Amino acid sequence: MHPGPDGTPVAPGEPGGPAPGHAESAATSGVTAGTPATTTGGPRVRHAYWPGNWALWRRRPVQVAFMLTAEAVAVAILAVSFARSPIPSGNDWINFALLAAGATVHIQLTQRQEERRRNRTKTVLIDLTAVWTFSAAMILPVPLILSVIAVIRLQHWFIARRPAHNFIFSSITHGLAAALAHLTYTGLGPHLLGRPGWGDFLREFGTIVVTGAIYEAIQIAYVGGVLLLGSPAGRTVRNVLGSPADNLLEAITIGLGAVTAILLAAVPPMVAVMAVVTVVFNRLAELDQLQNDVRTDPKTGILNMRGWSEAAERALERTARSGDQLALLMVDLDHFKWINDTYGHPAGDDVLRTVAQTLDEVTRPSDLVGRFGGEEFLVLLPDIDEEATWDAAERIRIAIAKLHMVTTDKRGDPATIADRTTSIGVARHPRHGDTLERLLQSADAAVYLAKESGRDQVCFAPDPITPPAGP
Repeated sequence: MHPGPDGTPVAPGEPGGPAPGHAESAATSGVTAGTPATTTGGPRVRHAYWPGNWALWRRRPVQVAFMLTAEAVAVAILAVSFARSPIPSGNDWINFALLAAGATVHIQLTQRQEERRRNRTKTVLIDLTAVWTFSAAMILPVPLILSVIAVIRLQHWFIARRPAHNFIFSSITHGLAAALAHLTYTGLGPHLLGRPGWGDFLREFGTIVVTGAIYEAIQIAYVGGVLLLGSPAGRTVRNVLGSPADNLLEAITIGLGAVTAILLAAVPPMVAVMAVVTVVFNRLAELDQLQNDVRTDPKTGILNMRGWSEAAERALERTARSGDQLALLMVDLDHFKWINDTYGHPAGDDVLRTVAQTLDEVTRPSDLVGRFGGEEFLVLLPDIDEEATWDAAERIRIAIAKLHMVTTDKRGDPATIADRTTSIGVARHPRHGDTLERLLQSADAAVYLAKESGRDQVCFAPDPITPPAGP
């Protein structure tokens, strides 16, 4: 469900980004990935994929323990499920061949788009081949489910070339999720046969929903668990569970997997159509990610100035038409340069990310949160009166002041940054401006007023001076 790039769980902060590439492993082992081990006059150099050289062992001990324990549990469950599974029938083998062929077409026709999508992903990545894995979980016995996963993962290995320990953990996670989903689906049978009524349709739909939830929950527990135990600075809801858009994409992918299974049971040749659908779906997902990247600040994950301005202009137009009230907050972190100078710029980035997440948490779903630049953030509050505006600004100021941000210092040692203050400038529409540009200017002036008044406070913009009437 929420694997890192190429379906691999990755701890935020691990060298190489969300999914460390082979450069890290090669540097550690002294050879380029794929170069055979050699012996020279110096010390023996081992293969980059040799287990003793895996970057896994440089992760936090609690992460390593979790991954090894989780893998052992998964392998035990898969072994029992495999042993107790019925022998595949001739029809099962035909279905396996169709799913393996469909998955291969999907992977081979989208490998460039998928690699670009992986490389742009900063936190978790939704594996779109779950369309084939989930359909296999519904209609195939466990041995063939694992065979479909092996076909998919083997192609991913040669295409993506991710670190071996990540690849193994992710593959085992896919297998466990599919096997338990299969046991759930078959355990809640019997399934539709003949000419069922509406009650049977609803029951089958509920069974598929429960099966999908099990499939998703296993991957959340495994992949999310690794991310949760990773770098403390990366422990955000978005990093561990993904964004709402990620989860919607996952739900659609599982839904397409259910449709594929139903078509395979009713009209097997329609799997060819689903292969085309998944290729188109993959490209649409990449396009959506590209559009999101244009509007999103890569450092904090919230709207950048372009994305925020576009949404704010639309909100301002609605406010002007409806006559509702609107407010703009400019949030400026006090003495931010001191953080960079004292702890280093990576710590400053951690602070920005934490503040951005806090702003998302303490504002309403209808409010627009964006990064203005540097250490400044913007919050647009539609449909809000003056008293509620003050309360919202104070809530933000207090929430940031209470933060204890876990990060690292210049030497990479653990550090905690706390007791940070914020100056917030407020401008209201139309009192302080009837355009977005004028509201920004007024909010900026209010921030300077808060700074000059001692910082750590909320200030409303001064009322514009009305020129005297002519004689």
